[in-house]
Amino acid sequence: MPVFQLTKEILFPDISQAEDDGLLAVGGDLSIARLLSAYSSGIFPWYSEGQPILWWSPDPRLIFLPEKFRISHSLRQKLEKKIFKVKFDTDFDRVVDMCSSVEKRALEGTWITVEMKYSYSELYRAGYAHSVESYYNGTLVGGLYGVSLGRAFFGESMFHTMTDASKVALYHLVKRLKEYHFLLVDAQIETNHLVSLGAEIISRTKYQSLLEKALKYPTLKGKWRASGKLIRDSEA
Repeated sequence: MPVFQLTKEILFPDISQAEDDGLLAVGGDLSIARLLSAYSSGIFPWYSEGQPILWWSPDPRLIFLPEKFRISHSLRQKLEKKIFKVKFDTDFDRVVDMCSSVEKRALEGTWITVEMKYSYSELYRAGYAHSVESYYNGTLVGGLYGVSLGRAFFGESMFHTMTDASKVALYHLVKRLKEYHFLLVDAQIETNHLVSLGAEIISRTKYQSLLEKALKYPTLKGKWRASGKLIRDSEA
């Protein structure tokens, strides 16, 4: 089956048409409108520098149910000692840059292209994307970022330069999402690391059912405070 070629029209094929590896479509752009349409349809972009934009909807899918997040003994110790200071939405662009640079050193390449950085920065400024940051003695040493729609959070990438710094950020994200009554965290593709933290593999059909339920709720737009409150545009 040929991969669907996107046009200027913001329209995706049905996810059932994805290839066995999850590839659904190619082309288009990374405008806010297209990205929001993609995420709300269970689709995300993932490609490398020099490639056209590739859009994916894998089956099966990796997710976290917030109430099933697993805290290891070592992570619990870090949390109890309060080694890291955790903040929300204070340095989004820096988190994305760090995710890109750490990944690039590890893999000799990165899917977080210049175009991706710009587009997710725009999503952040529009109130849809968020970052969670772990600081040690004032230095950013770990974090993650993703997109929030309804009561679904779509995790994009995480990094650490100090052991457990990204896990602590993830813990605080999940804690926040439970306070907001979120239904799922989309982790996209299986990794042993995320499975060890409680992520589980579900079918694309089950994922779509959960996503539909999550999207029935309003989106919590705006910056998220450490207290759990939102910073509205008028307060930023």
